[in-house]
Amino acid sequence: MEALVAATRAFAGKRVLITGDTGFKGSWLSLWLHDLGAEVFGYALPPEGPVSHFEQLGLHALIHHVDGDVRDLESVNTMFDRARPEIVIHLAAQPLVRRSYRDPKETFDTNVGGGVNVLEAVRHSDTVRALMFATSDKCYRNRETNVGYVESDELGGHDPYSASKAAAELVFSSYNDSFFRSRHDFGAASARAGNVIGGGDWAEDRIIPDCIRALSAGEPIRIRSPKSTRPWQHVLEPLSGYLVLTAHLLNSPDRATGSWNFGPEETSIHTVGDVVDATLHHWGSGRVEVVPQDGAMHEAGLLNLNCAKARKELDWRPRWDFPTTIERTVGWYRDQHHGAPAIEITREHIRKYMEARS
Repeated sequence: MEALVAATRAFAGKRVLITGDTGFKGSWLSLWLHDLGAEVFGYALPPEGPVSHFEQLGLHALIHHVDGDVRDLESVNTMFDRARPEIVIHLAAQPLVRRSYRDPKETFDTNVGGGVNVLEAVRHSDTVRALMFATSDKCYRNRETNVGYVESDELGGHDPYSASKAAAELVFSSYNDSFFRSRHDFGAASARAGNVIGGGDWAEDRIIPDCIRALSAGEPIRIRSPKSTRPWQHVLEPLSGYLVLTAHLLNSPDRATGSWNFGPEETSIHTVGDVVDATLHHWGSGRVEVVPQDGAMHEAGLLNLNCAKARKELDWRPRWDFPTTIERTVGWYRDQHHGAPAIEITREHIRKYMEARS
């Protein structure tokens, strides 16, 4: 049976706790798991900004959400006591590189300290059978080569965000080796995914939300580094990897424990300029301005993942190429801009993704 289809059958009736459910990835995953029949518990800070995908979906009415901060261990423990989850998917994070320069302490406190608190709660839980701990492709010491990083490559980070994700990986590995590997009928794994795009992302300093805000206001899209290269993937790609990985943690934990990369095909590696041009094409109007910044903060120009391990051992692979990813992403915002309900668009994209050939 095809890996993703088989994986989605593992969640019906399960109690799943998602940290960071109000975020971009978390809101997509919360809806997907709810529609798969899971009883979803969410724990996160309230959504940021004047609009959020979480609120657009009306997730408050579909899942058991509690406002909370992963930096508060007592609050995290209280949430675990309430939810008594069988599955924990840890997504809560400070996810922005540029914000990490403005507030490095918040970044380390959230991404490292918050991760420790979740791991502590899992360590003391008598209900959790599977832990999926998300970090980032930026956990690798980036030498900006064309060769994709494999799971055994050196960890590191120039900026506070990247360093926090590398540190979170080390903390996860320590807990896994010290406490989890010897636990009966239990599996824990970390997942590393790269740049994701898709409808419903409204975060600051991310290329697609910045484009949509400018286009909706009739203003030019202003970009800093049009030649910077990224391995772009739709948000459903890593989320499908998370689902497949978590299903393996439930069913064959010895095979699935450890760290895993989830990234796009090499054909999805494009420049920021390519993304903006494609966005303008699918939106149907707009213009772009390049605005270089003097003394700009360091941001990686090239970072690729090697996902051979996930392909071979989990039978996971991407489904949407770069043109499809851009078309679906811009189409989500365009349809929502014209009045279509966000939950209907989101569910339709999940359906199309499931029907696509991997």
